[in-house]
Amino acid sequence: MEHSTSLTQHIHATPEKVWAVISDIPGSAATLSGIDAVQMLSDGPYGEGTRWKETRTMMGRSETVEMWVAQADPPRSTTVKALQGGADYTSRFSLAERDGGTDLTLTFGADVVKPTLFSKITMALFGKLGMSMTRKALTKDLAEIAAKAESL
Repeated sequence: MEHSTSLTQHIHATPEKVWAVISDIPGSAATLSGIDAVQMLSDGPYGEGTRWKETRTMMGRSETVEMWVAQADPPRSTTVKALQGGADYTSRFSLAERDGGTDLTLTFGADVVKPTLFSKITMALFGKLGMSMTRKALTKDLAEIAAKAESL
C-alpha cells in the first residue's frame, strides 16, 4: 500500500548551488523551518550511507526519525530513506537544469512495510489528509530550499 506525491519547484540557481543546499544535512535545520533539530550519526561528506536523526513537529507532535542516504548522484539526484512506525519513507530529489536555473523535483512516498489491520484502517482514514498535509510541508520545504540556493 503506497502513497506518493511529487512536486517541482523552479529555482533561479545552478544545480550545483541547489545540490549544496539539499546535501547540507547539518545546516538543514537552519534552512528549513519545518525541522527543529538535526543530529548527525555519521561523519564525512554527504553520500550513500550518510545517517542522521531529524526532529520535526507535525500536527503539534514532535517526531524524531532516523534517516539515511540510499543513493547520491551529485548534482543530479539523491534518495533519502526513513523507517518509522511500520512505514518505509522515500524522498527522491531530482535536479534538472532549465532556463538558466534548476527544476528541483521532490517525490515522496510512504509504503506500509508490515500492514496491520489498524494501519490499513488508519491509512484509509488519514491517507489523503496525511498526504495533503505532507504536500503542504514539502511545498514549504522546496520554497525554503529555493530561497537558500538563490541567496548563495
